[in-house]
Amino acid sequence: MPQRSTTSQPPGGSGASAIEVRRSSRRRRTVSAYREGDRTVVLIPARMSKAEEQRWITVMLDKLAAQESKRVLGDAELAERAEQLSHQYFDGRARPGSVRWVTNQNTRWGSCTPAEGSIRLSHRLQGMPDYVVDYVLCHELAHLLVPGHGPDFWRLLDAYPRTERARGYLEGVVAAERLPYLPEAREE
Repeated sequence: MPQRSTTSQPPGGSGASAIEVRRSSRRRRTVSAYREGDRTVVLIPARMSKAEEQRWITVMLDKLAAQESKRVLGDAELAERAEQLSHQYFDGRARPGSVRWVTNQNTRWGSCTPAEGSIRLSHRLQGMPDYVVDYVLCHELAHLLVPGHGPDFWRLLDAYPRTERARGYLEGVVAAERLPYLPEAREE
């Protein structure tokens, strides 16, 4: 019988109202998660430390969020989302002339041309959690107000509360892309 523990609030906030962690002595290496009603169930090995458990909960919540946000915003919806974010975090001062997805940005997540008021997001963001796409939009919106990456820019971007988490997610994606491909080991 697995050992269970329940956390009432997910770290960093998510759509689920509770997290149930199920530890199993039969589970050796794998961690998995799924939604069950209004809670998230995370399955982990029994020997895992509390610190590892918390790290894996965050990882699995991000994975589930990415799977659930596979719905891709079109350019019109993306522009509408940028307008909402501008009002929410920049008092509506950042007003892009255009916001669209592009397929020619493989080394950047987004770009902005302040003189034209155009924002372009890499298609590689499609399917990532909403808070990550929102962060990149906020980053580019902030460039409409402050062109460089100086202290004024970062102070402005601090208005978006999930900046650090989104940056960490994107750094993880970049790091994972640099890893050699290894087929997943399966226990028999």
